[in-house]
Amino acid sequence: MVLELDNLRYQHPGQARPFIHIDHFALQAGERVLLHGPSGCGKSTLLSLVTGIRPARDGDIRVAGKPFSALSQRQRDAFRADHIGVIFQAFNLLPYLNAVDNVCLSAGFSRRRCEREGASNNRQRRIAAQDLLSRLGLDAATSALPAWQLSFGQQQRVAAARALFGKPDLIIADEPTSALDADSRDTLLALLCEQCEQAGSALLMVSHDSQVADRFHRSVAFSALNGGEHHAA
Repeated sequence: MVLELDNLRYQHPGQARPFIHIDHFALQAGERVLLHGPSGCGKSTLLSLVTGIRPARDGDIRVAGKPFSALSQRQRDAFRADHIGVIFQAFNLLPYLNAVDNVCLSAGFSRRRCEREGASNNRQRRIAAQDLLSRLGLDAATSALPAWQLSFGQQQRVAAARALFGKPDLIIADEPTSALDADSRDTLLALLCEQCEQAGSALLMVSHDSQVADRFHRSVAFSALNGGEHHAA
């Protein structure tokens, strides 16, 4: 299994009981799962726990067979760089770097992902980054612009390329198509699915767009997965 959650509980300080309450969830290598539910139900909080950005104090999270939730913050950061690609809802791009540099910057934190991409030096990393960006509709001229000059949808595609670089074991995507038109959405999802199939990566994606469900092996309602109380998250 690429991802396993067992007895996962989470509550904000001051809350009487957990609003994340998941007994068991598992994701196999190469499996694509769509997680859907209304805004504020806790989906993004769950993704922050799965990626180790938010510490999970109760329950177990295993990623690529590793007891991920038991690691220290520093160990989680290093492990995430090697094994997890994240498409953040807020993108988290560095605005003064161009698209290629944003992709290469994150790649520079993981030798393992550079090796999996066949990019052992900076030149090869930049070529691989531009190849991903081109396949997402960003040509070399656009990719040379600083991120702050890109449109919202273009920034979203840069964030996707950054997550895909290096064929991580697990890709976590938080509303990655929310700013895209139908054609751009389909291009992005096609590339996500293609890369996952080629690398054997698992994909866990949150989306409100029901039209994308047919691209996934499973579609899971957050309310069916989570037994906790629903609070804004």
